[in-house]
Amino acid sequence: MDFETANVFPDSACSIGVAIVRDGRIAHSVHRLIRPPRPSFKFTRIHGIVWKQVEDAPPFDTVWQEIAPLLEGLDFVAAHNASFDQKVLKACLDRHDLPVPELPFVCSLKVAREVWGERPNRLSDVCARLKIPLNHHDALSDAEACAQVLLAATAEGWRPPDRKPQTQPEDT
Repeated sequence: MDFETANVFPDSACSIGVAIVRDGRIAHSVHRLIRPPRPSFKFTRIHGIVWKQVEDAPPFDTVWQEIAPLLEGLDFVAAHNASFDQKVLKACLDRHDLPVPELPFVCSLKVAREVWGERPNRLSDVCARLKIPLNHHDALSDAEACAQVLLAATAEGWRPPDRKPQTQPEDT
C-alpha cells in the first residue's frame, strides 16, 4: 500500500496504490485518486498531483469502500517506510469515523535493511539494487515495487512475522 499526500496533514491523501500478492505474485492492483479534505497542495513537486486532478475525485471514505474488501484474508499490509503510510491510513480512517483494519504493517524499508543490509534505504535505491521498475511517487508504482521487494526478500529466506491470533481474556 502506498499513499501520496497533498500537504503536511496526514489526512490529506490524494492518491492510493494497492498491490495484492497471492501465491508469490502480484495478483491484483488498484490505483485511485482521492479528493483530500482541503485544496491546499504542497507536495505537487514530489508526486505531480494538483488540486485540479482530484477536485472531482471521490473522498477517502468512498475510495476505502473499494479498497477495504481487498484486504480481507491478508496476513499483513506492507509499505515502504510503513510508519508514514500507516499514519496516513489511520488519519484518513479517523477523519471519516471508519474502523482501522486489524492487520499488522510490514515495512519493506526495514526488510531491505534486514535481508540485504541495504543503505540507503529509499525505495528508489532498493529498487535500483534489485532491478525493480519504479516510477517513484506514483502510488501504484510504489505499492507494486514494495510488493516486489518483499517477494525478492522472501526468495532469499525472509518470512513475514506470524499474525498473532485474536485471543479472548480468560475468565478468572
